[in-house]
Amino acid sequence: MGVAPLDRAAVTPAKPRPALLTFLGGVGTVTGSRFLVESDHTRVLLDCGLFQGLADLRRRNWRPLPRVAADVHAVVVTHAHLDHCGYLPRLVRHGFRGPILMTAYTARLTEIVLRDSAHLQMEAAQHANEHGWSKHRPAKPLYDNQDVERTLKLFDPVPVGSTVEIEAGTTLTLHHAGHILGSAWARLTLEDGHTLATSGDLGRPGHPLLRPAEPFSGADVLLVESTYGNRRHDDETARAGFADVITRTLARGGTVVIPAFALDRTEVVLHELSELRRAGTLPADVPVFVDSPMALAALDVYRDAVAAQAAELRPEIAGHGAADLHPEPFLAARTVQESIAISEREGPAVIVSSAGMATGGRVLHHLSRLLPDPRNAVVIVGFAAAGTRSRELVDGARTLKMFGEYLPVRAGIANVPHFSAHADAAQIIDWLREAPAPHTTYLVHGEPDAADALRSRIDRELNWTAVVPRSGEAVLVR
Repeated sequence: MGVAPLDRAAVTPAKPRPALLTFLGGVGTVTGSRFLVESDHTRVLLDCGLFQGLADLRRRNWRPLPRVAADVHAVVVTHAHLDHCGYLPRLVRHGFRGPILMTAYTARLTEIVLRDSAHLQMEAAQHANEHGWSKHRPAKPLYDNQDVERTLKLFDPVPVGSTVEIEAGTTLTLHHAGHILGSAWARLTLEDGHTLATSGDLGRPGHPLLRPAEPFSGADVLLVESTYGNRRHDDETARAGFADVITRTLARGGTVVIPAFALDRTEVVLHELSELRRAGTLPADVPVFVDSPMALAALDVYRDAVAAQAAELRPEIAGHGAADLHPEPFLAARTVQESIAISEREGPAVIVSSAGMATGGRVLHHLSRLLPDPRNAVVIVGFAAAGTRSRELVDGARTLKMFGEYLPVRAGIANVPHFSAHADAAQIIDWLREAPAPHTTYLVHGEPDAADALRSRIDRELNWTAVVPRSGEAVLVR
């Protein structure tokens, strides 16, 4: 009996198939960023955020992923904003047990965000059950403190600039994105050799605290945010407008309330208020309240970064020390009783409170008290997504629904997007301009008009193939 000939096809490793990219969120909206990359041996979720704003979007938070959570090998988180990390405890509740990869500062800030998110959801469910304003009987939180504790145990910080292996043949490298402390844009190298990059959220080159994003250096497939894809930041005009609304409001004896994201936006707003204090525009006897336990906890992380002279901070910030992050003395409201005391005081004041889109948090109590009085003013200092209270105010709403009832809007409303930590359209183009063209660029994390405007501009100015994907769409990574 002879020896059977060697079947080389049987022993030669099969060529890896192209990876599949599925857009599970962050498409047609600025929230809910979730992008699933699946290859023969690896399943990685890029960002894991909550949907916010319109009710139809929020309901999507209650749906499980279209894949079994336990089958996801790893999650990469670009930064600590809720729309990029807030779904993590829900994913863990459904069975995910892999590593959650992010920078060290993102890990610290994400812990703060997730603890606060669980607290607010549990508090809102309790309030709804006590007062009967929810259609759900009983109302339940999306996740709770135990889910958050299980999530935190999976955090696996990654040094910026280093390449780490997620699974055999699939690696990750993070680069500074200049959006908030710890933010990164990420590049995956897949087992077939193709590369995929996601911008996360890109910072503005003029960010007062952080260095600009590290330049994009190319990838086969790129996901790029388009939040301000149809806009241009006018910093000088916006800063003058911010100072003007504060001056006019205080002059008529009113209070300025600033709904501000607890991460970075509060730090940037306080930095600007510090400048106004030094210039005499903000009188020394007008108190500045920071009413957000999460923002105060994040301030501590920023101060630690200053003390450590973190590489992503601007040199002048690292040199001045942590005191430059706030106007001394500001008044911190950490407890509920301290927050209530702010509401009981008389006279002009500035209140910085979260959440930035007025979707929840202590700022709602300040708005419910201050909106009916025309002496007061509300300053919206960042992007306001469709369906949020901040967007309603920017769009001229005359009433606003909170806690199950409508309140009149008589206070002045100012929209000052200068404080946004997102790059505008021209700044995104500049970030892309020096890189080799990807095979395909996908415009994500933007409302339809903004995403399409940036797609058109990339096509026109860079001659790249740019696409606005559909929610749930799957494409090959080539």
